[in-house]
Amino acid sequence: MLWFDAEDGTRLAYRDDGVGLPLLALAGLTRDGRDFDYLAQHLPGNIRLIRLDSRGRGASAWAAPETYTVVQEARDALALLDHLRLDRAAVIGSSRGGLLGMFIAMTAKDRLLGLCLNDVGPVLEKDGLLRIGSYIGVLPTVATLAEIADRMGAAMPGFDHVSQYRWQEETVRHYVQMEGKVALTYDPALRIGFEAAIASPADDPWPLFDACAHLPLALVRGANSDVLSGATAQEMCRRRPDMLYAEVPNRGHIPFLDEPEAISCIQRWLSVVAMAAASHPQAVSAT
Repeated sequence: MLWFDAEDGTRLAYRDDGVGLPLLALAGLTRDGRDFDYLAQHLPGNIRLIRLDSRGRGASAWAAPETYTVVQEARDALALLDHLRLDRAAVIGSSRGGLLGMFIAMTAKDRLLGLCLNDVGPVLEKDGLLRIGSYIGVLPTVATLAEIADRMGAAMPGFDHVSQYRWQEETVRHYVQMEGKVALTYDPALRIGFEAAIASPADDPWPLFDACAHLPLALVRGANSDVLSGATAQEMCRRRPDMLYAEVPNRGHIPFLDEPEAISCIQRWLSVVAMAAASHPQAVSAT
């Protein structure tokens, strides 16, 4: 694990593995860089995988609740690229991480080589958001990780044919075993920012997606997702007919990214990104 300081002094953690095309991985709202462990095993050998723990998550420091915003977290992601002396990078973003990627496309597109969205788009379904809001910051009532793993399948709607071993793997990415109790891997105050965002008046969300114009783009959607609807995904495909798209059966929000459909889509997207990166050799840092 490595660390750097954000612009406000918050200590942020990241992993940096491999050499080659820089791929910045941004995780979901209550998750951290370990979300991409499954995908990492299927990436080509010429990929430099950089996994950020956003502020308040994983090994990163907790921060003032008012800084848990898409705007600030996108700035943190760009600060990491600056820290690594990377002019450009490809971004793969799961859920919240995809929102960060689209926001970067809107505000600093010149820093991006491409964007892959994992089960997220400009329009997010209210039912899915309410489900997520029901557990953010809520401490488990059970005492052991084993009890969490036994309940994980029932708590993750839309996930079918998932082994108990995978739920055990997921459990240790979502929770920490303490003495006599189970704790969260993130700052419970994330709930404050989430609720503020939900309560904000809704603007037209599509300019956020349209800002990705001319970037190599890919979308992975869980076929059973309650956050990204099939209708929104199809509209995204209509607006960007060149966007690579994969729908993963038996998955809700969010796919693990080691499913065959997801792997194929991401690998094809990386090939397109590599061609774009060839015209920007400065994107690959020697550090």
